[in-house]
Amino acid sequence: MDMGLDGKLALVAGGSRGIGKAIALDLAREGVDVAIAARNAEQLERSASEIAERTGRRAFPLVFDATSTEQVERMVEEAAAALGGLHILINSASYPGGSASAVGPVETVNEADLLTDFDVKYVGALRCAKAAIPHLKEQGWGRIINISGANARRAGNLSGGARNTSMVHMTKTLALQLGRFGITVNCIHPGTTRTERTPGLLSARGGELGISAEEMERRDFAPDSPSGNAIGRMVDAEEIAYLATFLASDRSWAVTGELVAATGGAGDFVYY
Repeated sequence: MDMGLDGKLALVAGGSRGIGKAIALDLAREGVDVAIAARNAEQLERSASEIAERTGRRAFPLVFDATSTEQVERMVEEAAAALGGLHILINSASYPGGSASAVGPVETVNEADLLTDFDVKYVGALRCAKAAIPHLKEQGWGRIINISGANARRAGNLSGGARNTSMVHMTKTLALQLGRFGITVNCIHPGTTRTERTPGLLSARGGELGISAEEMERRDFAPDSPSGNAIGRMVDAEEIAYLATFLASDRSWAVTGELVAATGGAGDFVYY
């Protein structure tokens, strides 16, 4: 299927690793030139070089902090200038270290941690959208895809649940405001997803129980396990990228303001 993406221009916030990198790579395979933005300059350079080498598309690394409005605005302008415009924004930036911070009993939750997590994920995505929307309007064709998380549907993680639920509301609001400009906005809820960090984390958890990383994964994701899913294995970041690429494509006009869960059919969720 021709996705209608050849020649499009995308910015992936949080694109240096994990799900964001997988999305940037898959978009580039479809003919999209990409700018990837994150905090770590060294990791960004490596990822941009890899994407360019594997796809033959342009890939620009941009350093930014999602909690700084000034840095976000500068980064978006640099992305649009380097690419020659902007059609697609992927909001995949997350809390430093990749994990939610405000967990545990409410009596012991650190409010500063919760606010930091919310500032990075939700407000950071809003900052990126605000800065990118004028460029998308100029093209008369645009896609915004917010990468949220399944904690929005699970009790217990005050940090992850709050900011992920907020991402859903922002998605719906932006979709209603921007549809008349040819811009769609959607949200993806990944569950536990295999990224670069996963093997080490599985090995560590398995080591505590005296089992291999492979056995640890089989236990966690068995359909009859409380933390399992319907497909009996962890979803790969590349599989989230396939979904994001469709939502970014010219074939997805009928889908906007929507939340798509991509958990492998999980009931409860475990996060790595």
